[in-house]
Amino acid sequence: MDRAPDPTAEARLLVASAKRVVALTGAGISTGSGIPDFRGPQGMWTKDPTAERLSTLDAYMGDRSVRERAWQGRLRSPAWTAEPGPGHRAVAALERRGQLHLLVTQNTDGLHQRAGNDPARVVEIHGTIRDVVCMACGRRSPAGPTLERVAAGEADPACLDCGGILKSATISFGQSLVPEDLARAEAGARACDLLLAVGTTLAVHPAAGLVPLAASHGAAVVIVNAEPTPFDELADAVVREPITTSLPAIVGAAEDRAPGAAGPAV
Repeated sequence: MDRAPDPTAEARLLVASAKRVVALTGAGISTGSGIPDFRGPQGMWTKDPTAERLSTLDAYMGDRSVRERAWQGRLRSPAWTAEPGPGHRAVAALERRGQLHLLVTQNTDGLHQRAGNDPARVVEIHGTIRDVVCMACGRRSPAGPTLERVAAGEADPACLDCGGILKSATISFGQSLVPEDLARAEAGARACDLLLAVGTTLAVHPAAGLVPLAASHGAAVVIVNAEPTPFDELADAVVREPITTSLPAIVGAAEDRAPGAAGPAV
């Protein structure tokens, strides 16, 4: 009797033979670091549907109470104390071996950089929680000083330059992606020989569109995600095992730990 194929082994062979990998990562790669996802069974929006309103640009800009709640959420975000997990370190290992062409992440937590990925090779397609931006004058700065103001009692801190509304430098619903970031991501998908999608439902576009774009240009596709995605049938290998164990096995990464940078003092 023929043995059933082992998806993890198939994925490992595909990764081992790739020379230009584009990794696309989503919330699932960070759940092992204590950062909950949004749409999963224990996701923040699943457990509290009203929380999605905090990530909607019109609601944020038009309702002070939404901004106040959002700032409290940022202040308490587990991203400030989270450490990169085995999945992050596996992606960093791909870069050390010279296989990683580009890392496109839908996450805003900065854990890939803390795991050792070169920031110049990372496209944070949905922005970052680690900076704040003024929606009036465009001034961008590290989040730490603003969060210190929130911790000191400012419920809705305004821009110190112009008095405008401050917002985390993340991409909200109703807000356009940064064109340069999208262009880099799409160029990477066209140029890679393997697209490795990890911990993403592949339900949010345009990031999800990188998978069929890469496949249409001849790249192999490996998907590592706990739940089915719309592009599973397009993939050469689909792995349903936990990311913390399966991705290091797929990449063949040793359990090494890169030095982590400190989060903002609040």
